[in-house]
Amino acid sequence: MKIKEPKPIGLVTHFFNGIDVAIVRFSVPVVIGTAVHFKGATTDFKETIDSMQYEHAPISTAKKGQEVGIKVKGKVREGDKVHFV
Repeated sequence: MKIKEPKPIGLVTHFFNGIDVAIVRFSVPVVIGTAVHFKGATTDFKETIDSMQYEHAPISTAKKGQEVGIKVKGKVREGDKVHFV
C-alpha cells in the first residue's frame, strides 16, 4: 500500500541561486517560524522560515495565494512542493 503524501501548502515558482532565495506561492497563510519541507524530484530538505519578503519588503505572514521570497539554506527548483513538517 502506497503512503499518501501530505497535501502541499505551496509551490516554488522561482529560485535565485546567487542569494539563495526561493519564490513560493502559498495556498494557505504561513507565518515566520513555520517549519516547512521542500520536496521535489531532486530536492528534499526541511527548514524553518526565518524571513519572508513581498515586493522587497519584510513581512511576517504570507497570505493565501501570495508569492513571497524566502531565504533558504538549500537549493530548490521551480515546481518543488512545500509542505508543513
